[in-house]
Amino acid sequence: MTVSIPELPLVYLSDDELALINLLRADMLRDRWALQMRDAYFNGEQLVRDLGISIPPQLKGLHTVIGWPRVGVESLEERLDLEAFRWADGSDSADLAEIAEANDLFDESSLAHLDSLVYGREYLAVGSGDCGDDCPPLISAESPLDMTLMWDARLRMGTAALRECAADSFVESGPEERMIVLYLPDQTVMALPSESGGWEVVDRDIHNLGVVPVVRMANRQRTADRVGKSEITPEVMSITDAACRRLMGMEVAAEFFGAPQRYILGASESAFQDAEGNAKSAWETYIGRVLALERDEDGQVPTVGQFAAHDPTGMTKIVDLYARIMSSQFGLPPHMLGYTTDNPASADAIRSTEAKLVKRSERRIRRYGAAWQQAMRLALWVRDGEPPDKTRRIETVWRNPATPTVAAQADATVKLVQAGILPADSDVTLEMAGLSEGQRQRVRADRQRTAGRSVLDRLAELGGPADEAQSPEVVDGDAGLG
Repeated sequence: MTVSIPELPLVYLSDDELALINLLRADMLRDRWALQMRDAYFNGEQLVRDLGISIPPQLKGLHTVIGWPRVGVESLEERLDLEAFRWADGSDSADLAEIAEANDLFDESSLAHLDSLVYGREYLAVGSGDCGDDCPPLISAESPLDMTLMWDARLRMGTAALRECAADSFVESGPEERMIVLYLPDQTVMALPSESGGWEVVDRDIHNLGVVPVVRMANRQRTADRVGKSEITPEVMSITDAACRRLMGMEVAAEFFGAPQRYILGASESAFQDAEGNAKSAWETYIGRVLALERDEDGQVPTVGQFAAHDPTGMTKIVDLYARIMSSQFGLPPHMLGYTTDNPASADAIRSTEAKLVKRSERRIRRYGAAWQQAMRLALWVRDGEPPDKTRRIETVWRNPATPTVAAQADATVKLVQAGILPADSDVTLEMAGLSEGQRQRVRADRQRTAGRSVLDRLAELGGPADEAQSPEVVDGDAGLG
């Protein structure tokens, strides 16, 4: 009698899991070329298409680069500074700060934002830590070059995700071996390529969350396109190519027409020969500063002159035109792309030209803030084993994307306090005054120390024991003293 042993799901992938992996890998590989092209424009590594008209074969290897895509993307990303996470009800946010600091999110967030702007999307993967139950949850930013997500538009949530990357250090594998991580609503599966050509499961994290622990941070979404679009649009790439070709044309012109061309009329052949009667090279003839020319048989002196040198002003004006077009695409002031005028703009004029950039930053803050909040809720879910209370909302704290002066911020804050709209000791007041999260924490600590000293002084005046000031009841009941 033959007994068949069923395949264990812990070791082998099911047929549904294999089909899902193949579908997600095909989706990721299909988009990789377009993502790498955006990355090449951002890094200045794109190959400009030669029209084959004005560039001679000897200069085919000439490569010109203009960094406008990087300037435009980084100018937007530099205004997206995530500072803190907090509970909207004002309760203690130490648990959120612990998770954020353990994952270095305030530094990693800038990388995630940059990738989202360049590629059009970025992914935040949430999982349990590797150091036991006391380890904080793990939140990592993943590039769309290595990760993809299957999205349910009706539920507005992911149904499955796949990440393909180099094998982790704890997996015994070769130096170049790749691994996949399949994220499902009930578990996370890690697998390595097997010798038979399939996949061998090396770990299954059964979390039973009911949701895929992956959040997509999409840029420039639309209702019919939830994946997102890059800030490096086809218009940006077209203008970049045109500007690079113009710069290449200037390089070619400098090679051929940078020095003035000379002409000699009526000279004999001996004028182009050395003392031994050998013909001079074209370069030796050209660089001759003093031309000793003999009279011809009629006694006439040859005519010597030169053509006007090439003037690059026309090309530079075209490059300035491209800079203005590019500034409109990115919403940047033209001076950020190198376009300047004889009359410099005033400070107020410069701030007014940044209005569109500030508004774009505020839109990204709203979209990215929602993604970070969702990732933090998943992290709390993984840590506690149960979903957080939906009535408690998480807020993300961002630095002001605008560039108001310190005096303007302080003046507006003082007026709100004087009008009774804001209390002077409110944390909102400190935030409106332009203080960072670290500065606000130091101010709160200073206020607590000052309040503690005032309680001690009043107890001393009343003749009470000084050690009672250490009791929370005495501090809370301070209003009733005197």
